[in-house]
Amino acid sequence: GVTRLLLTRIPFFKEIIVSSFACNSCSWSNTEIQSAGRIQEQGVRYTLAVTSRKDMNREVVKTDCATARIPELDFEIPAFTQKGVLTTIEGIIDRAIVGLEQDQPVRRATDEEVANKIEEFIGKLKQLKEVQSSFTFVLDDPSGNSFVENPRAPQKDDALVVSRYRRTAEQAAMLGLELDEKPADSAEDLRNEVLQFNTNCPECNAPASTNMKLVQIPHFKEVIIMATNCDSCGHRTNEVKSGGAIEPQGTRITLRITDTSDMTRDILKSETCSVEIPELEFELGMGALGGKFTTLEGLLKDIRELVERNPFTLGDSSAPSKMEKLQEFIGKLQEIIEGKTSAHFIMDDPAGNSYLQNVYAPEEDPELSVERYERTFEQNEELGLNDMRTEGYEPEGAPRR
Repeated sequence: GVTRLLLTRIPFFKEIIVSSFACNSCSWSNTEIQSAGRIQEQGVRYTLAVTSRKDMNREVVKTDCATARIPELDFEIPAFTQKGVLTTIEGIIDRAIVGLEQDQPVRRATDEEVANKIEEFIGKLKQLKEVQSSFTFVLDDPSGNSFVENPRAPQKDDALVVSRYRRTAEQAAMLGLELDEKPADSAEDLRNEVLQFNTNCPECNAPASTNMKLVQIPHFKEVIIMATNCDSCGHRTNEVKSGGAIEPQGTRITLRITDTSDMTRDILKSETCSVEIPELEFELGMGALGGKFTTLEGLLKDIRELVERNPFTLGDSSAPSKMEKLQEFIGKLQEIIEGKTSAHFIMDDPAGNSYLQNVYAPEEDPELSVERYERTFEQNEELGLNDMRTEGYEPEGAPRR
């Protein structure tokens, strides 16, 4: 036979996969659905008051872990007894009738009394299809991926009640999930825990591990520190990512270095931050050295190593005049690191995600100034903000949820 798969979206709901199988030899066919999304954070329960034939035509997505009930008949279709289907309420009742009728001949031969009771119950189900009297249809899905159509969407449907709930331990086990025993402390545990995941070394491509930690910088914000160590070649690298969004304004931080104690100040340099030392006529562009969370001394030493590793100042490619200027620059930079020379250290971050420690916090630091400014069009272009739309991005005529 042939199985066909279709990825489709149910309006005001989500994406699903519809599969259809057909056999040309015996003409047998079958359809089922699978959710194209993940298990939702909460379970969902739909309660519909069926009062007319129109209600019988409402579309229903029933996953294999959902339970369908009709309280008036004490009727229930348990979870995992049927495969997921995209059908109507009438279709669910028809499937139930077919399932009960298929074993009736065997029952009549073995236990006629039970067969008569089931025949009577099948008659009640057929009467429900005619909607001679109203009844209640309940669809309960712990995975949160089932759905009952609201024909008045996006307006409210008075006949349909949708309630969401937290799964019990039994329901989570049924779905193959593990519940966190301490949900209230999960956020705090994440801050205190060092996460580790496998990767490959960027130098030798050998298997390595990367550690990741969420850190709260006092008087600033949360950042994510990532460090990779390779046991094969000894390569080590660290990187820092901002844990927050791009700030409304850019930040320009100026520190006047006057003492060796300034070298111990914590510093967060984001990937979008440029560094300038006017006394040395030195400027480090945006993106150089990547994101770093270190001290001022550590960042200045990284700058010194970056300059020393310049291939055009080493070996046969270098000129004597360039080497002299390079050694002179490194000497002046070393004097600043050792506290022998005062200088200004300027950090300019259009995204506003860089930080330099104020050792007098929460009081003002006389040697430190923080200026906030409006970004230019060019800076917004580099950050990709000019083409970014957070409101009104939906095309006209698209359904709203």
